[in-house]
Amino acid sequence: MNLTPDFAAEIVKKAVAQGASAAEVILREGVEFSVSVRLGSVETLKESASKGLGLRVLCNGRQASVSSSDFSSDGIANLIATAVTLAQATSVDDTLGLPEAEELATAWPDLNLFDQAVLDLSAETKISMALAAEQAAREFDPRIVNFEGGGLDSVSGRTILANSLGFAGEYSGTFVSLATVPVAEENGHLQRDWWYDSRRSLATMESPESIGRRAAARTIRKLGGRKVKTQTCPVVYDPIVAQRFLGEIFSAVSGDAVFRKSSFLVGKLEEAIAVPGLTVIDDGRLPGAAGSRPFDGEGLPTRRTLVIENGILKNYLLNTYTAKKLNLKSTGNASRGLVGAPSVGVNNLYMQAGPYSPEEIVSSVKNGFYVTELIGFGVNTVNGDYSQGASGVWIEDGKLTFPVEEVTVASNLKDMLMNLEMIGNDLDFRGRVTAPTIKFSQMTVSGE
Repeated sequence: MNLTPDFAAEIVKKAVAQGASAAEVILREGVEFSVSVRLGSVETLKESASKGLGLRVLCNGRQASVSSSDFSSDGIANLIATAVTLAQATSVDDTLGLPEAEELATAWPDLNLFDQAVLDLSAETKISMALAAEQAAREFDPRIVNFEGGGLDSVSGRTILANSLGFAGEYSGTFVSLATVPVAEENGHLQRDWWYDSRRSLATMESPESIGRRAAARTIRKLGGRKVKTQTCPVVYDPIVAQRFLGEIFSAVSGDAVFRKSSFLVGKLEEAIAVPGLTVIDDGRLPGAAGSRPFDGEGLPTRRTLVIENGILKNYLLNTYTAKKLNLKSTGNASRGLVGAPSVGVNNLYMQAGPYSPEEIVSSVKNGFYVTELIGFGVNTVNGDYSQGASGVWIEDGKLTFPVEEVTVASNLKDMLMNLEMIGNDLDFRGRVTAPTIKFSQMTVSGE
């Protein structure tokens, strides 16, 4: 059976005819490939095709969500009946509902989300790419003695969304990602690190050989790691770690956290919460980016939303439900799977690049810590408390010197935003949340 917007719209009509006051259907189909390699051999190889249907119905403030892979007439009829019955048994929430009809997307531009070259890649070529990344890492240094894994994943898929307000739309997309995780040994001590790339387009991917060499270099750099004395000093986050920091900021600006008052940024709109040099943007219309899409999980057009502009908190990120709770408008950030109500998610959330190269940032530090990995989940977005296990490289007189491990970096997110001293120019969109190298003027590093 071919899945089409018209097919989804018919399911919506049947749900309304059977008692739903409003309904929404999401259809997803795709092909996934995954190969993992280790020490020159293929460990696992998977390829699968899938189709799924998610139905959300509303019955005058009551809501239920169900899913199925049965697209037969009887299967869909049973799904609708189940959804309506479940909804009628739930409690009433007057905030529940679809977006306003006039807010729904009416056109969707070509955002370069689909690359036929990804779909055309043969299994043999994908395996060769995964093995080439591992081989490049092995050849980088004789101390690379093992691998914790690595491989290539590719996805080609299509999303269709329809609701009882007359919206029906679709888009297709591809992804390809490649990673390798080398293990190095020196004096009986082992260290591991990794590198990866993930893109919608094959032509924009970093080469397997470059991924392997970078993974190996990061791993070798960790050999001989030691603790440092507990102190307060400047701390530099590499882009992978800065991405995690920005993810914590998303948790604080998400409408889910804000309306529940579980964010330290509640009531802070139009206030200075960060240094003037910081601008954070969520943009669902960046061509070819991982989180781009013409409409969100509720059919609203995606857009460019200023979250923080020159240190001023301008917007929370919202779907329809959280926007109603806060008496605001949705920012087109509804995210949903086949089952469940739409949640708030990022499109492409990024920290705007600054003027400094990573080398300039490191050279500005007389004595401090360059963090390349965070461990654990010690962040409280309610009050901003921040404490993470960390490893990286110590900076002395503006130069990276010796590896550091088994330490903790600690501060408060409110202070970190105000202590953000330098922002790098090395912004590279490898995922939905992206940040360049950043420097905090001070954090507590706890070691010996």
